[in-house]
Amino acid sequence: MKARNGADAQVGGRYDVLIVGGGLVGASLACALGTSPLKVAVVEPVAPEDPGQPSYDDRSTALAPSTRRIFEALGLWSDLRPAVTPIREIHVSDRGRFGFTRMSAREERLEALGYVAGNRALGGVLNRALTSLGNCDVYRPARLAAPRVGRDSVAAWVEHRGVQQRIEARVLVIADGAASKTRDELGIPVKVRDYGQSAIVANVTPERNHNGRAYERFTDQGPLAILPIEAGRCALIWTLPPALAEELACMDKTGFLRRLQERFGYRLGRLLSVGGRSRYPLRHVEAMRWVSGRAVVIGNAAHSLHPVAGQGFNLALRDVATLAEVLHICAVEGTDPTLGGELARYESDRRSDYRRVGGFTDLLIDVFSNALPGLSGARDAGLLGLDLFPAIKRGVMRNAMGRRGPLSRLARGLPLASP
Repeated sequence: MKARNGADAQVGGRYDVLIVGGGLVGASLACALGTSPLKVAVVEPVAPEDPGQPSYDDRSTALAPSTRRIFEALGLWSDLRPAVTPIREIHVSDRGRFGFTRMSAREERLEALGYVAGNRALGGVLNRALTSLGNCDVYRPARLAAPRVGRDSVAAWVEHRGVQQRIEARVLVIADGAASKTRDELGIPVKVRDYGQSAIVANVTPERNHNGRAYERFTDQGPLAILPIEAGRCALIWTLPPALAEELACMDKTGFLRRLQERFGYRLGRLLSVGGRSRYPLRHVEAMRWVSGRAVVIGNAAHSLHPVAGQGFNLALRDVATLAEVLHICAVEGTDPTLGGELARYESDRRSDYRRVGGFTDLLIDVFSNALPGLSGARDAGLLGLDLFPAIKRGVMRNAMGRRGPLSRLARGLPLASP
């Protein structure tokens, strides 16, 4: 048998679900389907131990309470718990202005407003779970090529360990990130908007213990977030104009800390040290179709957000939870998700959540980056108003914690199948 390029090939497998991308989102979907009767394949180009694996690097990810419930339902939270830091309070301020507001888990009678997990720890937990699934084959490192979506199935070539295989499945899930090659090969159009900003990501060590408090500080150069992580350190996400971000990323550590201290202030005392710095251009990417026949686009391949509110991964996990439920129910009932309209309803439900979260994120960027006369005073009054009107603040917090709108079983902390 010859492959597409004339090389030797093997007959590949037949699956119910083929997931392209085995990073945090793709691996989470495979784990979510671990108790279903579906046969699943995951194709991932980068090995988990490879330093080039972006899902398992030294960055940190904010986890909303809805994401915790999903991981609890999957039986993964107990493994992840030692590696996460709870966010007990959030302090939001407008640099150089009087506006600020505070949010407290204690006031909301919650254990935490959210959590911060290192990507390496999160990826490690997911990888161990992924490789133990009885209904999932993992092709890694492997590359997928020539995907084709037919009326009754999808097919693609997968090159794995030097051998090309033709794999077929009933549903193709595209979870290979904002720059998805698979999405582009299938001709699914995307809308891209450059935020005109870059994010510097690093870990910093302050003089004072963060005590579980996160900071979101809006400045005239862009928002600056400092999140609590283990050992008293903090994760920094600093959004800046691209040229300034490049300058600061290349600056020596002493100069960088001095500039950061000027923008952030001394709420945590002196900033003592900073680890390796990474710089990422920020773009809003939205696929025009999230469902195309038997192909479903999820996570950053469907929608990438500005990091200002830390909602990207949480939105993606709700994609995972909802899609897993749809596919599981169809498998149990013996129905085709493309024929009964289930995937179309999935897209409609998920777009509602995306519009709500994306609109909230873009509103923050527009309001706090606008220098129109009078607007700075209005936004500062709005921040103070959140402290004065708890009901309004609670609505904002519910949105940030993923508690708005209908929730899937997994997002409610329930298993896919009823006991």
